Amino acid sequence: MRYADRPGTRREVHIDADPARVWEIVTDVEAMTGWSPELVRVEWRDGAGGPAPGVRYLGHNRHPVIGEWCTTSEITECVPRRTLTWRVLDTEGVYSDPAKDATAPMATWSFALTPAPDGGTALRQSVTLGPAPSGLSAYIGRAPDQEEAIVAYRLGELARGMEATLEGIRRAAEA
Repeated sequence: MRYADRPGTRREVHIDADPARVWEIVTDVEAMTGWSPELVRVEWRDGAGGPAPGVRYLGHNRHPVIGEWCTTSEITECVPRRTLTWRVLDTEGVYSDPAKDATAPMATWSFALTPAPDGGTALRQSVTLGPAPSGLSAYIGRAPDQEEAIVAYRLGELARGMEATLEGIRRAAEA
């Protein structure tokens, strides 16, 4: 699996709460900092106080090996009680030319909610890497012969982070 192939992963959890309740939590982007192992702080841009298409926020991240970094995310889809999608952009030009819009993200993330027959909600979180260069590209550039292992390792980390986030959302929604 190569970075240029736009690899990704997803995780899903069943929540014993209706989609409206789960949506409240999913759209509280600041709350994600309590569950994500990497996202530590969120700052809405341009006076925005929540997700809507075109709205951006800064995500402050921390990783024990990678260190600390900040990304700009732009909400690209926000369908109440159904889908929240955002693209992570390199607006500072750290890895390539600065991204002006969300057409060439470093990654695309999404939450998808599906009403379950029992009255609960199936919540899926997914990520697709690329196509724009990212911090992962820098690691691949230093060891191109290890690209598949580097991508697989990072996808595993992201999957574990999604599991932690989904579990936090589940606990909050069911409380």
